[in-house]
Amino acid sequence: MTTWVGTSWKMNFSLAQARDYATGLAAALAERPELTSGMQPFVIPPFTALTTVRDALGAAGGPGGVLLGAQNAHWEDAGAWTGEVSVPQVADAGARLVEIGHSERRQHFAETVERTRLKVRATLRHGLVPLLCVGEPAEVRDDGGSTEYILDQARGALEGLEGAPLGDVLLAYEPIWAIGEHGRPATEDELAEPMAALQAEYGGRVRAVLYGGSVSTDNAGPLLGVPGVDGLFVGRTAWNLEGYLRLLEIAAS
Repeated sequence: MTTWVGTSWKMNFSLAQARDYATGLAAALAERPELTSGMQPFVIPPFTALTTVRDALGAAGGPGGVLLGAQNAHWEDAGAWTGEVSVPQVADAGARLVEIGHSERRQHFAETVERTRLKVRATLRHGLVPLLCVGEPAEVRDDGGSTEYILDQARGALEGLEGAPLGDVLLAYEPIWAIGEHGRPATEDELAEPMAALQAEYGGRVRAVLYGGSVSTDNAGPLLGVPGVDGLFVGRTAWNLEGYLRLLEIAAS
């Protein structure tokens, strides 16, 4: 089984910072091939840094190496969509993965379930990997509705997909209460039910089911040991190259 470990840089990193990170990552992986054995690393920089990171990764971005992702993409291939970027455009810049439905997109940019469905299909249509994020707010968790909430998000976005198209999808469970600067780490017990539900519905049918939310070098090992967790989608800990390499070490071990 492939273990996925990746990070989104969100709205951070200058071109120089992105280049330094990617160059250092490529060099480290060339020296330590065990960090990619049975692993699939991925990084998702801001749009402005896609080509910079692609070029800096070089051979590390090839088969078996680091997968490059985009943080969003529009569902139309072209047109009068000021400020938007299409799937063909991010693919042309080197992206092979598109993040879809992050809670920040849903909350601040009106990313509805219908729009996530359109984006998943556009990503698949162009041969890229959709990384679909699902997750519930604290009040839903407190009311015991986590499983129903995240399954509704996943089913809505993946409606009608079967076989090979569905098999190209990545799912990331990112509870809203666990992500961001003020999130708190989820316990292994808290992850048991939602991860089991996602695996029961999609296990063996999608590429992998990941967990994201306050992942650190301290809790990465235990989180990877939770049944149903096929990998980690990491924020701040992986914005530092040393932190990301340490997470790869933990996952590889």
